[in-house]
Amino acid sequence: MLILTYLMVGALAGLLAGFFGIGGGIVIVPVLIITFEYLKFSPEVLTHMAIATSLGAIAFTSISSALTHHLKGAVDWLLVAQLSIGILFGAAVGAITADALSGEDLQFAIGIFAFVVAVHMGLGLTPRSTRPLLTNKGMVASGGVIGWASALFGIGGGAITVPFLIWFNHPMRRSVATAAACGVPIAIVGAISNIAIGWGNVDLPENSAGYVYLPALAGIVVTSVPFAKIGANLAHKVPAQILTKLFAILLVLVAIKFLTVNL
Repeated sequence: MLILTYLMVGALAGLLAGFFGIGGGIVIVPVLIITFEYLKFSPEVLTHMAIATSLGAIAFTSISSALTHHLKGAVDWLLVAQLSIGILFGAAVGAITADALSGEDLQFAIGIFAFVVAVHMGLGLTPRSTRPLLTNKGMVASGGVIGWASALFGIGGGAITVPFLIWFNHPMRRSVATAAACGVPIAIVGAISNIAIGWGNVDLPENSAGYVYLPALAGIVVTSVPFAKIGANLAHKVPAQILTKLFAILLVLVAIKFLTVNL
């Protein structure tokens, strides 16, 4: 039953990663938290494990999604390079920040983030693309912030990167494709950092590599990679309005669960 859950989560996360460029973590993390609670993992580490495992899965999903977008000529690799300089540092700091927080504090932060993303997507609050792109130093600094927040929440960064690029006059589809490519360094650095930080923690269950829970990682990756390709292809063909509204409703439910974690 749990394997089926991981496979279904992977399929949905991959589809969303390719379609929206969001990395799928906003789906993976809440489901893994609920699953790990069911398995009675230690409350001290289960949220950290969900974040770390999500980042591990996104490393594979983002590669699949980015390659598909690249074949369509949609990725702005210069922007990816500029942002990635900051992302590499920011993602490591984000993993350290997450480790310093309690599980309840992390869940509350995830709830706030999910609500903000839901409002943004549900109301279609797309910023006006009237500004020129930042200088190289500005893009590097922005990458640091994106990497930090993404590793903290266990996401691929697209929910932050896409609006950011659109704000600076970047076309929507190229923003999605570029965000998918930026998800690769975010996820790899975030996952490796969580493995190192969590290594040897006595509260971790068997089959864990640091904070990464390997059975969940394997199940998610099996379906997330092929579905990321499907999502990326759909992003170039299908209007996203209806799916966006439904996804926003899902995020509101996620937000409610985690914002009431201490009640």
